[in-house]
Formats: sequence, C-alpha cells, structure tokens
Amino acid sequence: MAAKDRDRFSTSTRLRLLGEQTAARVYRSQNRRQARRSRLTGRAAFLALVVCSLVVALAYPMRQYMSQRDEIAEQERMAQEARTRTEELRDEKARLQDDAYVRQLARTHLHYLLPGETGYTVIDPDAVKERNGETDDSGRSWHSNLWDGVDSADRRD
Repeated sequence: MAAKDRDRFSTSTRLRLLGEQTAARVYRSQNRRQARRSRLTGRAAFLALVVCSLVVALAYPMRQYMSQRDEIAEQERMAQEARTRTEELRDEKARLQDDAYVRQLARTHLHYLLPGETGYTVIDPDAVKERNGETDDSGRSWHSNLWDGVDSADRRD
C-alpha cells in the first residue's frame, strides 16, 4: 500500500492523470461542438448560394415568358374573333347584294311600303298598359292625373 501511495503522488502518475483528464475534456468539448455545429458546410452554403442566385436570375425571365404567352394567347383569340366577324360581314355583304333582301329589311325595320299598299300600325292594348305602368281605373289620361296631383299639393288641408 505504501507503493500505491507513492505511485499516487509521483510526478509521472500525476502527469498521466492530468493527460487523461485533459483528453477527456477535449473529447467532451469536441462532441459538444459537433452536436451544436450545424450540418451546413462551406460547400453546402456555396451550393445554396448558387441555387438561390439561379432562382433569382431566372425568376424575371420566367415571369416575362409566362406573361408573353398569355398575351400571345389573347392576341390569337382576338384574331380568331376578327376572322369570325369578317366572315359574318362578308355574308351580310353578299345578302345585301340581293334586292329582295334589301326590300325585306326596308319593310321590317323602316316600315316602307310598296306602291299601292296601305300601311297600318296596330297598337296592342296590353303593350300600352305595360309601357304606361299601372292604369288608372277612372280612365283619365296620365297628364290629367299629374296636374291633379300638383293642384292637390298646393291646397292647404
């Protein structure tokens, strides 16, 4: 036991113990650092930077490309509508070359008559009621009712 006590306080034992303690501390601190250390390395950060730069650099041209595609589609739709309208106008022009069609239009829209014909305008009583709104049961004209309303507004009760 005396040899053990002597070993315990010898310089070499102390140095060895001190080295082991220091090694244990270094090992623990490295483990802690590695645990705390993010997994983002320099290469990964550079790669992320390159990818972000590419996204930013390509975002504006892609937006322009998409908007131009939309404009092209809109212009194509308008061109198709114009072609359709042109065909309709050509058909109408061809119909207007026919004298019978022109006479028919003049008779229906302008109420033209051929010589010797008598024109009549028939007023539908139901249509008159709808146009005037509510009809008065007294059978008086609307302007008479209006003036009666003005006169009654002037009278004192």
